[in-house]
Amino acid sequence: MRASFSSRRVTARRRSTRCSRPARCRHRRPPVAIEVPHSAGTAKPRLVPPPFSCDSHLHVYDARFLAAPGQAVMPRASVAEYRLLQSRLGTTRAVVVQPRANGTDNTVTVDAVAQLGLASARGVAVLHPSASDAQLRELDAAGIRGLRISAHEPLQGVCTVDMIEPRAPDPLGWHVQLHLTADQLAANSAMIERLPCRIVIDHRARLPAGAGSAHPAFALVRRLLDAGRAWVKLSGPYLDSRTGGPAWADVAGGAKALAAAAPERMLWGSDWPHPTEKDAKPDDAALLDVLADWAPHEAARRRILVTNPCELYGFEPPQPTLPEETP
Repeated sequence: MRASFSSRRVTARRRSTRCSRPARCRHRRPPVAIEVPHSAGTAKPRLVPPPFSCDSHLHVYDARFLAAPGQAVMPRASVAEYRLLQSRLGTTRAVVVQPRANGTDNTVTVDAVAQLGLASARGVAVLHPSASDAQLRELDAAGIRGLRISAHEPLQGVCTVDMIEPRAPDPLGWHVQLHLTADQLAANSAMIERLPCRIVIDHRARLPAGAGSAHPAFALVRRLLDAGRAWVKLSGPYLDSRTGGPAWADVAGGAKALAAAAPERMLWGSDWPHPTEKDAKPDDAALLDVLADWAPHEAARRRILVTNPCELYGFEPPQPTLPEETP
């Protein structure tokens, strides 16, 4: 009987050893490499986004839809390729922003939202000043929730600062998304504060490297945030950084100040496929990881990635997980 008992005890120890080793091995395995077009690196981010996290700024380029006259034809960046980025980052919701290359023909953005599905995608359009209410209603039904005016390069785009105020009033409750330089924001602060609609400020208000909260544009954005009228996209640090990634340290001060001032009004976006970066694409995993530096508290990041996009874009809020009943 002793031999039988000892044998069982040794067998149990062996079983225990076999069960515990895989867990340790899994912990040591390197992250799965996922190659994504228009994105440097292949590793997953260190920051694990919560369920229902939203990438609130991306573009799609599809050869089925012609570029606007005078605009360059961009390399393909399809919905299928973007889904690879979602798999790599761990995000599941997305906001597709009309690319400048397609002008005011929003078909490419509407098509991308349809491919991604209205349950998990929304869009932001670029409109001609003569767009009718019927066109707005049609876009709204297709998942468009905002109007973008990108006037930071007025000689290359289809929008100018003069278009903002006439176009902003909207009966559908859309927001106006402004991509202006920090100097443009400061110079037009009175007009921007008069706007009767919700406002989204692109790419950290384009605060210059090293300027942070000292730039006059920060004061404008802070007033809008304090009044509950604006959101800011914590995106595109490479647009203004001189030191570069993966930390983009010289623009971190402004991003941190914005996130600390109003985490309930911040959004995060990848800006994939990074159309401004022709030669060297950034690592999208690093762009997500830097959010841990800009917004160090997990509760704030959950707001930025999940709650705030639900409130602004109308996504279904995640249902709270109920604890399992014990018998």
